[in-house]
Amino acid sequence: MWSLRSVAGCRRLGAVGSVGVALGGWAAGSMPARDPWGLWFARAQDTARPGVLLALAGLTLLVVAWWRYGRLVAAGAAGAAVGGRATAVTLGWWAAPLLLAPPLYSADVYSYIAQGAMVVEGHDVYRLGPSVLAPDGVGGAAAASVGGHWTDTPAPYGPVFLLLAELVAVVTAGSIVPAVLGMRAAALAALALLFWGLLRLAPRGSTSGALWLGVLNPLLLVHVVGGLHNDGLMAGLVLAGTALAVRRGRWVAGTVLVALAMMIKTPAGLALLFIGVVVGRETAGPLIRRVAKGVLGPGAVAAGVAAAATLCAGTGFGWLRTQSVAGTIHTALSLTSDLGAALGESMYYLSGADPDPVKRAVQAMGLTLALALVAYLASCVARGRVDPLHALGLAFLALVALSPMVQPWYLLWAVPPLAATAWNGRTGRAVTVLSAGLVYVTAPDGRTPAYGFALAAVACAIGAHLLLRRSDFAGGVWLPSPRRAEDREPSRA
Repeated sequence: MWSLRSVAGCRRLGAVGSVGVALGGWAAGSMPARDPWGLWFARAQDTARPGVLLALAGLTLLVVAWWRYGRLVAAGAAGAAVGGRATAVTLGWWAAPLLLAPPLYSADVYSYIAQGAMVVEGHDVYRLGPSVLAPDGVGGAAAASVGGHWTDTPAPYGPVFLLLAELVAVVTAGSIVPAVLGMRAAALAALALLFWGLLRLAPRGSTSGALWLGVLNPLLLVHVVGGLHNDGLMAGLVLAGTALAVRRGRWVAGTVLVALAMMIKTPAGLALLFIGVVVGRETAGPLIRRVAKGVLGPGAVAAGVAAAATLCAGTGFGWLRTQSVAGTIHTALSLTSDLGAALGESMYYLSGADPDPVKRAVQAMGLTLALALVAYLASCVARGRVDPLHALGLAFLALVALSPMVQPWYLLWAVPPLAATAWNGRTGRAVTVLSAGLVYVTAPDGRTPAYGFALAAVACAIGAHLLLRRSDFAGGVWLPSPRRAEDREPSRA
């Protein structure tokens, strides 16, 4: 039995867990509708069920290894052994088994490939869905694999991501296995970008912890490397851009990177607010000049990048009207949608009133509250009370928590900036617990079964208990290390 008191032991256990996730995915993952290579195909139910169990067991081993690894970092028990190089080696061990696996925990990658093929064939991706692709065409195999109503849904992504998807479709001629592996290469680039950013952003003495929470995180491995979600690429560009703007004073270059992230998924634009606040705060002169530069400077740069990207992609500006597409889907993780649906149904049973307006009103109130929290955080940054990068992470948390649609991997928007600024603080610990729980929500084939929410609740409860118990290193999993100045959350005073 490997000792979990060492980095090597945690590394090996996590690798075994990752192998279990990959093997379970080969039996029960998000398989394409057809694969001429004969590598990825739907298994019979008597094979798929053991695959789900194997994936769950592997996922649990990976979570335990990650949790224990983090506690070694927090305790300082491994000393210099837990540095950037050691973390890179561990990341390689844990990510490698997932590289050749079929899409795990989501079928979204088939939509990405199909939308890239639509661009190749000249279809309007912001008006039509993958169903327009010919079955024997470049994107036919991907279109046949797109799940549910997404077959006829326009793309909610920006032109930069569609350019990437188009490139993958052209290079692979739409062959489903190479196309998926091409998108996985982009996911690995996102992982490398996050690693690089955190290695340079985290304060001295906190690098190991920031990398542990930010790149070794099972939620990232499962949903970016395994599930190939483009949120990883968005998060990496946001982290790099915000770091350039608020840490290096290069706000133009930073804004360009954030604008590119916006052209993948628009929530990245939240970072522009905090870049603008920092630019205005550091501008000399009267208040109106500072506000004008803070608003118009990053805004003009971002608008220029968006326009140039749209013209280069040739997809048109339809992305401006498709950003609400995802919000039409009810997900059980959305607190405002759940509450709105419950209140709406209650009104229906009591008075026969249409429940939809009630649900939409609650969702609107949730977004309004999120915007109010974001504005408050921006004001704190303007007064120098909160670190801009930390405020960005908290703003993403607020936006995700109060959004009308929430997926487990949306937490990854907030993880990198919080890992860089408060991995061992109260917020970082809360994100740790959520990360350990949310990996269980989805099944290997992308469904969200009831048992996934039950397992997530159990994992969160166990994680919270371990943190609150504050056991010693000899007998427990969590040891609160002496808080160095650079490990503390930014001052609010």
